[in-house]
Amino acid sequence: MTAATSGHAAAFWAGLHIILLLILSILVVRKRQQHRVALGDGDIPDLAQAIRAFGNATEYVPAGMATLALFAALDVAPVVVHILGLLMFVGRVIHAIGLSRSGEATLARAIGVSITWLAYVFAGVALLFYAVA
Repeated sequence: MTAATSGHAAAFWAGLHIILLLILSILVVRKRQQHRVALGDGDIPDLAQAIRAFGNATEYVPAGMATLALFAALDVAPVVVHILGLLMFVGRVIHAIGLSRSGEATLARAIGVSITWLAYVFAGVALLFYAVA
């Protein structure tokens, strides 16, 4: 059995993020079918929330996944990839749960975006470190 590499770690977290995006997309489709809305949100709050939960994830996840790919290409320590992947995933899940349950500002949304931003800071600093190291 071969040791896990940064590429393996990146693939693991990218796979989980893809599944998260799929789940959020399915939730939008289910709400659309439930409310018989083909386009837009039909001024239905729970559909709008589902759309935003998916949309918000699609706004944040690609940059995180690009960073994971860069980490793998740079062959950084797998633990670094796992830290970023875990922060991004936990942040996005918590945020999606908060946004799916309420269109208002909630603790879950605040915690989720804070963890995501922490992941972005971690990623940015790590990339700069590896760029000059």
